[in-house]
Amino acid sequence: MSETEQASLVERKLGGEAGHRSFFGGGKNGPRNILLVLCGLVLMVGTPFFGAPAVVTAVVAAIVVFIVTARTHRGSILERRTKRSRWVHRGKAGLDRYEPFDVARWDQLSQSVQDKAISKHDRWAASRELAAMRTMPDGADGMGWLQMGRREPGISWHSPFGEPAYLSVSFTVTGQLRGAEPNAVARRAAIALGEFLASKAAPSSLLRRVQITTRVLPPDTAFNEAWAQVSLDPEIPKDHPAVLSYSEVLRITGKDSMVQRHTVTACWPIDAAFLDAASSYGHGRDGWRALMSREIDSAERGLRAARLGDVAVLTARQTAAHIRHQQDPFFPLDQPVDDPTRIGVASHDEFSAHVVTTHNPATGAPVEWWHRTAAIKAEHLAVGDRSQLWLLDLLIGADLRFLRTVTFHHQLIPAGEARAAARRDLVRDTAAQMGDIEAGRLANDETQANKTAAQLRKADLDYGSRHHGDTWIGYVTITETSRDALQRASRLLEEVCENGLGIEQLDWQDSYQSAASGTTWPIGRGIATERPSVTNRVYRKLAGKSNKEAL
Repeated sequence: MSETEQASLVERKLGGEAGHRSFFGGGKNGPRNILLVLCGLVLMVGTPFFGAPAVVTAVVAAIVVFIVTARTHRGSILERRTKRSRWVHRGKAGLDRYEPFDVARWDQLSQSVQDKAISKHDRWAASRELAAMRTMPDGADGMGWLQMGRREPGISWHSPFGEPAYLSVSFTVTGQLRGAEPNAVARRAAIALGEFLASKAAPSSLLRRVQITTRVLPPDTAFNEAWAQVSLDPEIPKDHPAVLSYSEVLRITGKDSMVQRHTVTACWPIDAAFLDAASSYGHGRDGWRALMSREIDSAERGLRAARLGDVAVLTARQTAAHIRHQQDPFFPLDQPVDDPTRIGVASHDEFSAHVVTTHNPATGAPVEWWHRTAAIKAEHLAVGDRSQLWLLDLLIGADLRFLRTVTFHHQLIPAGEARAAARRDLVRDTAAQMGDIEAGRLANDETQANKTAAQLRKADLDYGSRHHGDTWIGYVTITETSRDALQRASRLLEEVCENGLGIEQLDWQDSYQSAASGTTWPIGRGIATERPSVTNRVYRKLAGKSNKEAL
């Protein structure tokens, strides 16, 4: 590598590719494909019996399918209709509110629901109160703890509805760069992080997902104020110029400034390989904890080798404090909670916001925190070279004065499976291009972008490259104190993302914002498990869980 390359940032092409290709070619569009198959069945079955009317019906239905599933910058008609239907259903079921579970209140409401002496409206209101009362907030549905003791790593156990169970552990890191670092340092840091992710993508690794989160918030001057309290001479009056000067310094440095707090969350799926490995460490949950102790140590060493600065594993109470703080920013980020099983704060949902109701600890006045979450997807990125600093405008942009959390989820895929997927995608894109040429049609821009991305992936995954696959998605949650302020912040965020980052569209997770808030909490929520192809599933079965004859 030349000196010029060593002094430059690592750049990779991102954007333009929505995912692997469907059987019909092009990007996957599940609802459209299913509806088109139904139209085809209507055509084949109805034509022998009804003739021309069946053909006309099938053709008209296919045209309608293309219209309602056409993707726009605000989503398709079908997606918008689905969101509205979901919102109406949540409102009717009483799932648009959340109240932390309370045994006494639960028993009282249960009696009210069954009491025939009260009015029907009161019973209906009690049933809605029951629906709102849950152990965990929507963003952490199905979450518990495998290990939650003091001064030991907090291991959260997740069994979300309809998703595979997994364990997660969070680490705090100080970051790779400190101040004005040269490009060579940034390049080595990016390569080190890539090597860490690649090491965990190997088939033998049990760690399969990594979430990297940055919380952008105002600086906390409590430690400085506490230092001043214990360091100043008690005989000096509070109105002394030195005391007032230090207070003014704290006020000026904290005004309109934001700091970043970074966390890395590692996730281990509870699959056959995990259970088999844990069985050699002990029986039942004891074996799980012993295996996780080794895995946590390995992940911590890997994060240190990835040049992420000071690395510390969070306890259950510290992890719960992060979750609590992201719901209620008045709660100190570094103050462990008393009970990590109670992490939710009373809230309700608007169509485009998750609204948490709390109190200002200084004045006691009620305060509402309005949260809104959007997804950052690859297909919404303008295709181009990006370095590891491409998100700077979002993280430290001078125009963004509101609280925000930015997170990226990475699902690590072994090189063999990723290489096979890249080849399949490249073959289908090439076939689609050849079909356009033979039919005399103009080249499809989407197909060309997908083909270019597949070629780059195939080149990166060539034999001997030591690269592995990675499926990723990003989320950003913004926080304000009112509906109008949140609306302004949303528009400003869209402007910064489009003009500064090349993100052509933010996919706002409207109609279920309370659940979407959990995608930026340090618990590993927000990315769908990559479903392996039939061939890869066969090879996994052939490989088995372990070699029974070996150690």
